[in-house]
Amino acid sequence: MPKRLILLIALYTLFAIVALLRAVATASFDLFTLGVLPVLVGILTQAPWSSLVLKIYLGLQTLGLSALGITAIIAYQITPQDVKVVIEGHNIPMLPLVLSIIALLLVQYWIAFSRVTHDYLTAKIKA
Repeated sequence: MPKRLILLIALYTLFAIVALLRAVATASFDLFTLGVLPVLVGILTQAPWSSLVLKIYLGLQTLGLSALGITAIIAYQITPQDVKVVIEGHNIPMLPLVLSIIALLLVQYWIAFSRVTHDYLTAKIKA
């Protein structure tokens, strides 16, 4: 298994744990958080459909985070003092948060669209 996919599996395992904890805590299930489970299973089993599902899930992430970002920019134009991210009483600075999200998405795009990933996920079909 390529090291890039090991990194992606570790990242998606973390996403899956957080998604399950969030689903249990809020008693709500949605595609944005629990969509990571089929992607993770597909990569681990080297399923032929996993490459497509990975790219669709990455598109969903990009679309959702773009929508949140655009909403935050519009809200900031209206009332700048109300636009903040607070988690358990801790105010999260916006610049590091945005840079972290962009970096996280770029790493996922790099892995999802690399030749190494494509070759690994389609190796079972060719054999």
